[in-house]
Amino acid sequence: MTREFKKLTHTLYECKYHIVFCPKYRVRILSGEVGAYVYREIYRLCEQKAQVEVIEANVQADHVHVILSIPPKYSVSNVVGYLKGKLALRVFHEHPTVRKRLWGGKLWSRGYCVSTVGIDEDKIRKYVRWQEARDKYQEYTQKRLFD
Repeated sequence: MTREFKKLTHTLYECKYHIVFCPKYRVRILSGEVGAYVYREIYRLCEQKAQVEVIEANVQADHVHVILSIPPKYSVSNVVGYLKGKLALRVFHEHPTVRKRLWGGKLWSRGYCVSTVGIDEDKIRKYVRWQEARDKYQEYTQKRLFD
């Protein structure tokens, strides 16, 4: 996997998140036409949110997996709330039978699972130790201008 940093005005970033969320009561309603609709709408909604990019999406009958690139100007909870809220409104509007299968009038369960995607911890620790050793070596070997 290649490193692909993106830019904001004063920020260089690569923030990718694996997000999983489920319908209320884990009801298996995201299959067939409803699942295909949710899949398409995830891409449409993320296009509307500035610089939020869908890297991968998978809609199962009872849960949704999405890998998103989210700029640091947005919180993950903000983006997930936006996605779940807009998806619920659109699914209920396009597929009224879904509302009948869920009691309480809510499509999604309250929570979600999020995990960062990126370099593993061992590589980061090794890089940090290498930086410290490199700086000490440069300090020792660097020649003075007026010596």
